[in-house]
Formats: sequence, structure tokens, C-alpha cells
Amino acid sequence: MIFSHDVVIVGAGGAGLMAALYAKEGGADVAVVSKLHPLRSHTGAAQGGIGAALGNEEEDNWLWHTFDTVKGSDYLGDQDAIEIMCKDAPRTIIELEHYGVPFSRNKQGKISQRRFGGHTRNFGEAAVRRACHAADRTGHAIMHTLYDQCTRQGVRFYDEYQVLDLIMTPDGACNGAVAYEILTGEVHTFHSKIVCMATGGYGRAFKTTSNAHAGTGDGLAMVLRNGLPLEDMEFVQFHPTGLYRLGILITEGARGEGGILRNNDGERFMERYAPTVKDLAPRDLVSQCMYKEIRAGRGINGKEHLYLDMTHVGEEVLLKKLPEITIFSRTYMGVDPITEPIPVAPTCHYAMGGIPTNFNSQVETGNREAIVPGLYAAGECACVSVHGANRLGTNSLLDLVVFGRRAGMAMAQEIEERRRERKLPLPDAPEKRTRDMLEAILSRTEGEPVVNVRTDLQQSMMDNVSVFRNDETLSTAVADMEGLRQRARNVVVRDKGKAFNTELMDAVEIDFMVDYAEAIAAGAHHRTESRGAHSREDYDKRNDDEWLKHTIYQSDCEGNFEFSYKDVVITRFQPKERKY
Repeated sequence: MIFSHDVVIVGAGGAGLMAALYAKEGGADVAVVSKLHPLRSHTGAAQGGIGAALGNEEEDNWLWHTFDTVKGSDYLGDQDAIEIMCKDAPRTIIELEHYGVPFSRNKQGKISQRRFGGHTRNFGEAAVRRACHAADRTGHAIMHTLYDQCTRQGVRFYDEYQVLDLIMTPDGACNGAVAYEILTGEVHTFHSKIVCMATGGYGRAFKTTSNAHAGTGDGLAMVLRNGLPLEDMEFVQFHPTGLYRLGILITEGARGEGGILRNNDGERFMERYAPTVKDLAPRDLVSQCMYKEIRAGRGINGKEHLYLDMTHVGEEVLLKKLPEITIFSRTYMGVDPITEPIPVAPTCHYAMGGIPTNFNSQVETGNREAIVPGLYAAGECACVSVHGANRLGTNSLLDLVVFGRRAGMAMAQEIEERRRERKLPLPDAPEKRTRDMLEAILSRTEGEPVVNVRTDLQQSMMDNVSVFRNDETLSTAVADMEGLRQRARNVVVRDKGKAFNTELMDAVEIDFMVDYAEAIAAGAHHRTESRGAHSREDYDKRNDDEWLKHTIYQSDCEGNFEFSYKDVVITRFQPKERKY
């Protein structure tokens, strides 16, 4: 079946819904295609807050927010894009409030704001309360509000349709997507003037992650397989406080409300590493320091975790401002944070790299001057780049709504300008590549199950490409990908049926995962410096002379890849050593 719309948005998280809302309000016929029900999208798991220099609790300034973001990015973020995001943040928060987001309130009735890692006043002088929040369920509140607004505006939703390929014209424009309907097993074509990728991150490539099971990075692999590049894939953020062994997130807001990280000696060890901001240093730094403590034998009872101590914070704060982490700790760890410290360890959390885009979320070919006609990307799957080598806490939700909004407005304007034009014609048999791929998997009778390949991929990435890296581990990871690619393309599924064949989709996803996991490992091996979340033990210093540049990765998805580069945009803040 062929479905026809002006705009097809792939993914129903915060970026996808914001883009859909603005494109629809701008007059476009908009469809959102998602492999999940929208309210199960991973944006709903964001806990601690969304950053904006409102100044509701104390003096603040968008330029201070810009500086913190640039510094947090280890000076790899593009400063013109960062300025756009931070300047637009206060207006965006007020707009979300008007749409209906139920932000928490302070005693004056204003939107409540809390401290977060790396957020300071007056260019690093002291910590500042900048994180607007809805208790510790901020993403959940934003998701529900945006979904409600989209349904009111008449956005068409195709829930549980998993997009597996883009449709590209011979001259390199995008004019649709191919999707698998999970309910029926049918393959459908979505014909459009514009496609916007909002497919989220790829944390499921790692063994321990805070990401939902759906975070398999499908959009990145689809882009690669259509001859387009990815940017800065080596930069993967590990959040300092995941529940030990599970990876379930304990929001940075817990430390913003006074939580303290302690080692086996009971020491508040971050005072040694970041004496000014202590536990509220940026995430890359805190995660690296935690591993240093564990390696030095100061993990709790000799194990690979530390404590997040909230016992001094008080029951009222935990139950009113941090109810979700209180429930998580009790449910999954059997620990009551009111009276006991929480066992935590770093967990794979966020992808700084992704599909290269400009300010209006139009996908670039790797050259700032050239865009891919008809293709946009927003949210975690995109790389604007506002996060550089390390994302500042609260800027993920901000990125979603600011650049999702800009994508929606730009798409609506483009549709209006092209109103009299017909859609570009579909190629012959646009679904053939997808159908052939699915048939090959279903017809296979011999091979190993998906779970074996996925487990080995996740273990290799966790062992070799996590918080600390070196030539040996990265060489191992790159070599592993060749074998994993062959294994992924020979998996066998026991379920040969059509309805809800999730095993079949698992088989497709593991093939996708190998493609972008290779991009992460190869990019990390190629970048011979330490910067932000990319920490190499054999090149332990940042090297601006050679590596103050974005990495552009292209691959044929058969093990052959190459790198090129793009300059970092510097406007106000010259690179200097990061100190906290």
C-alpha cells in the first residue's frame, strides 16, 4: 500500500512531535510513523529537567548558558548553533508551558529550576539553578503535552510501523520511506515531499545503558545505507549514575538537589577532581573520575560501583521532587534512598554524534554548503552540532524542542513554496530492497539466533569502546565488527509468521546495529586525542592543533569506510583547558 503525505516524520519522540506540531500548524499534511506508540518513545524517560536561563531562582543569562554548553562540549560544539539554542531556550520553555506542560513551581509560583552539572553563572563563577523540571518526570510531561497537541491539530499517526529504508531519487533527493507494519507483517510505501528523521539514539549497542529497548539506532544505519555520512560518532556519553548492573538512570537532578557521590571510604571524592562544582561537574568528567576510583580499589566493597548518597537530602525532597528515582531505587535495587545510599555506576546514555544537519535540521552531505533535498533530521539522531564532545545535562530535551520546532517551521515553509509542485515520482518497486531483506531472513533455516549476536556486539562495545579507550581495545572492536557483520547477516528466526513478528525486527535491527557500531569504534580509533566523552589512555591530552574538527564518516556497510572533516565554528569563546 502507498500512503501519501506532504511530510513524513520517522519517530515520535520529543523532536518528532515538535516537528510534526509546527509543520501541521504551518499548513502541511503531516504523518508521524513510529515503531512504538508515541507515548512509549524514549523522550518520556528523561527525568531531571530542560535547561533555560529564565532566572526564576537567581540571576542567569543565555550567554552564560552558551558558555557552559561550549565548555561542556570540550570546545567541539559549533558555537553559532549553540547560541541559537541557548538564546531560544527561555521562549521555548514559556511556549511549552502555554501548550500545557505542568512544570513544577517555586514558592513565587514561577517555573521551578534546579542545579545541574556544568551549569554556572558568570562564565564559571558558581553553580546556577537553570534546569526547569516537572518533578523528575520532565520528559514524560513534555511528551504527553506534545502528543495531545498533535492529536488536536490532526497530525496522522501510524503507530507500530517500523521504517526500514528511505526512498531516494537518482539525483539524491529523498521522497519517501518504506515501513513494515508490525500488526500485519505487510510492507508499505510512504510517499512524501519531505522526510524527517527523528529516530533517537543508539544506546542499545552497549551492554549497560539507560536507553529503552527501542534505542537501536535504525535511522543512522538507514542514512549510511543510502550513501550519506554520519558526524562525530566517536562521542558517546556515559551518564555517571545508572543503577548498578541495570543501567536504569538516576537523574543528575538528584545531585542537583544535594546528592553526593561517595567511594568505599565514605569520601566525597569529586572534591579532589572538581573542587569548584564537585558532584555537579559535566558528565564525561564525573564518569571518568568514578572509573578512576573503582580502578584504584575504592569501589564499594571492591565491586565496580560507588554510592550516590541522598540520605541527608530529606524525605520531603525525595518524595516531592525526585519521586521516580525513589521508586526505581526501591523497586529495582531494594534500596530506600531516604535511609540508604544508592549503588551506581556509569551507563551508556547519549549519542553526541549523528546525522549532520544545519540550523533548520536539513540534512547535509558532510559539506556545510550542500543539503540533501527533502531530508531533515532532528533530536538525538541528528548532529547540529550543539553537544560537541560531551552534552551538558538538560540540553537533550532543549535540543529536541528547539531544533524540532525549527525543523517543523522549515518544512512547513518548504511545503508552502512547493505547494504547486507534485511529489517526485517513486522509483520502480520502491519496496524491493526491503522485501528482499525480509524474505532472506525468513527463508533462512540454519544460523544462530539474534540474541547471540546482539549479546556479543554489546559486550564488545562495552569492553572496548566505553568510558576509557586505547589503541588495543579499539582495534579489537573494529576487528570484531567484521565477524559480527557476517553473523548478523546469517541469523535465523524461528517465528515465520506475519503478525507481530518482533523476532524478525530484531534480526533487522542487529544488522543495523553493526553498521553504526563500526562507525563509533572506527571513529574512536581514528581520533588520536582525548576530548570530552572520548577518553583515550594512550592519547590522554586534547589536541586542538590536529583535532579541533568534526569527523565525517562514510561507509559502504561492507567493512569499507573513510573519514573526512568539517571545521568547528568558533564565535565568542576560544578553546582553553576545561577546569571545574
